[in-house]
Amino acid sequence: MTFSLAKKIAAEGLGTAFLVAIVIGSGIMGETLSPENDAVALLANSAATGAGLCVLIAVFGPVSGAHFNPAVTLAFAVRRDIAPTTALVFVGAQCVGAVAGAMLTHAMFEQDLLQVSVSTRDGPGRLIGEATATFGLVLTIFGGLRVRPGGTAALVGLWIAAGYWFTSSTSFANPAVTLARTLSDTFAGIRPADAPGFIAAQTVGALLATGLSSWLFATDGRRYRPADAGPPQPIPNAR
Repeated sequence: MTFSLAKKIAAEGLGTAFLVAIVIGSGIMGETLSPENDAVALLANSAATGAGLCVLIAVFGPVSGAHFNPAVTLAFAVRRDIAPTTALVFVGAQCVGAVAGAMLTHAMFEQDLLQVSVSTRDGPGRLIGEATATFGLVLTIFGGLRVRPGGTAALVGLWIAAGYWFTSSTSFANPAVTLARTLSDTFAGIRPADAPGFIAAQTVGALLATGLSSWLFATDGRRYRPADAGPPQPIPNAR
C-alpha cells in the first residue's frame, strides 16, 4: 500500500490536530464537570488521550506512520527509516496541525481562539519527567514494532495514558503538542517560558531511547529495523 507525500503530510497534520483537540478538549471538559477536583479532570484527560491516540494511530498509521510528534519523527530520521527532507516536512505539518487543533478546541468551547497559558510547569523534576515519558514512548514504539507490530497503537495509547499519572510532568512527550499547549490557557496549558525546557527534555529522551532500541531489539548481530513484511504497521517506514 503506497501513499503520496501529500497524503502523508495531510495525515500528519490532521492526526496531530485531532490529538491536540483531544488533549485540550478533554481537559476543559474534565475541569468543567469537576471544577474542584483536579484528579477527576486528570483522569478524564488521560483516558480520552490514551483512547484517542489508539484510534488515530490505527487510522493514519498505514498512511504516514502516524508519528504526530516531532520527537518520534526525529527518532525515525536518526535511524534512517525516514528521509531527512520528509522528516522536516512532517515536523512542519505536525506543528501547524497542533496549533490548528488548539484553535478548533477553543472554538468548540466558545473561547478565544488563541490564548497564552499562565500554567507554571517548571523545575528539574518535571524535566526529568518529560525525558522519562518521551524515552518510554519511543522505546514502546520500537519495541512494539519488534515484538507486537499489530498492537503498537494500543501500546502507545496505554503508555501515554499511564504517563499522565506516573510522571511529574503529566507526560506531554511531544514538542508539537507542547507548542500548542502554550497557546491554551486551560487545564492542559503550559506557560511559554516553560516550553523550551520541556522540548529539550523530550528531545534528549527520544535520542536516548533511539540509541538503546538499536541495541536492545537487534537480533543475530543486526540493527533492528521495523518489519517490512505482512500487513501495514501502525508506524511503518515513511519516505
